[in-house]
Amino acid sequence: MATAAEARTLQNYAGGAWFDSGATEALDDRDPATGELTARVPLSVAADVDRAVKAARQAQPAWREVPPQERARSVLALRDALLEHRQEIAALVTADMGKTLADADGEVGRGIESVESSAAIPHLLKGETLEGVASGVDVELVRQPVGVVAAITPFNFPAMIPLWFLPYAVACGNAFVLKPSERDPRPSQRICELIDEAEIFPPGVVNLVHGGREAVESLLDHDEVDAVSFVGQAKTARLIATRSAETGKRVQALGGAKNSMIVADDADLTTSVPAIMASAFGAAGQRCLAGSVCVIAGDDDRQAEVREALRSSAEGLSTGPGADPGTDVCPMVSPEARERAETAVATAEDQGATVLLDGRIGGGEAGAMLGPTLVEVTDHESELAREEIFGPVLALVGAPDLDAAIKFANGSRYGNAGSIFTTSGAAARAYRWGIEAGMLGVNIGVPAPVAWFPFSGWKDSIDGDLHANGGDAVDFYTRKKVVTSRW
Repeated sequence: MATAAEARTLQNYAGGAWFDSGATEALDDRDPATGELTARVPLSVAADVDRAVKAARQAQPAWREVPPQERARSVLALRDALLEHRQEIAALVTADMGKTLADADGEVGRGIESVESSAAIPHLLKGETLEGVASGVDVELVRQPVGVVAAITPFNFPAMIPLWFLPYAVACGNAFVLKPSERDPRPSQRICELIDEAEIFPPGVVNLVHGGREAVESLLDHDEVDAVSFVGQAKTARLIATRSAETGKRVQALGGAKNSMIVADDADLTTSVPAIMASAFGAAGQRCLAGSVCVIAGDDDRQAEVREALRSSAEGLSTGPGADPGTDVCPMVSPEARERAETAVATAEDQGATVLLDGRIGGGEAGAMLGPTLVEVTDHESELAREEIFGPVLALVGAPDLDAAIKFANGSRYGNAGSIFTTSGAAARAYRWGIEAGMLGVNIGVPAPVAWFPFSGWKDSIDGDLHANGGDAVDFYTRKKVVTSRW
């Protein structure tokens, strides 16, 4: 196993060149399945951020002058590079974050979809015109780039979420600075290496800075950063939004989630239960679209039937390293994350909840392993029922009917996503009409929108008006200019 002295220290990237950070501190980047030290992550200082931002500022005016169709071709060149190295990047996601190879490959595929969507930028950037608003007077609306934009991305999708932001930002004519999660930055590093190796964008259009809090604060405070995209915890999203507003930056800050999956009394359990398992325990529950509460609607007998079906299915899931093809539930990102989830389960037990399936297995080889855990919750306002645990822990809540189930789901301060399992069109419509969340699934456990639609969380799941992907991305990364003319 490599020592800290032997492991590679990651470099930052600015102006088309790799450079060593001026940081005196670095974090260990370890494989969450084995604990192996794979890299050292520099905690970049303000001077590193300034170098990246200034490189972006210098490159952006010339990049803006490049015709949209040529920018689109550069984005398509990125797509080709990602397709060529898809398996390699997926393996990095597994080694760095821990998720299964199949899940990691799906993540990279979703990122590539965002790149493909942004390649339609010549169409997406088109404005509007209205002739004759007065005698000889015409009005036209055009879109122009914001300038220098930064993205601060989370650990749970280290390849996909940077690709939510990067292609749209640069396709719109902006220059881009990425600050990936310090927990698993190697997929982002590899994406930037591919950009550099193939010279896909001019120097300075795409830049990379590793680090933690100081790097984030430096981006938020930098007067040459015009917009910030963020994904992470709700508390941090609110902080990012507030700090950005204070310094006059445009901001989209996607926060946390506590997604309820409703099992209606007519749901087909042969199809519903596998979907619930994948939603709750895929990626060890470390997804903002994970279903972390299952609301079982119906009488006592129906609730008992569903509980047993869920327990029996979860009991059959295999917990292990993400690189093992037989693994269903991968490690969590770190021992600390596993400990937080276990503490939440223990607290729920102390408060009267019943653990139907206990996945606490001691952490495994690297201390990050937690098996699928099912907890029947009686206090509907408890932490396990209402707060984001971000682990393979599924809370079960009973409801007498669909109306009560929807009322429970709407009681959450989050509104990211939700699902209903039913064979009734009327039930599905009532759910779609009444639920307070932005991304819904009908007989689908993970209602992830394709990249041509926005990732549209509600309530405390977002700070800002515009979401990632789709038309919202183009609106966020451009400013509208309205010209009124008389000749």
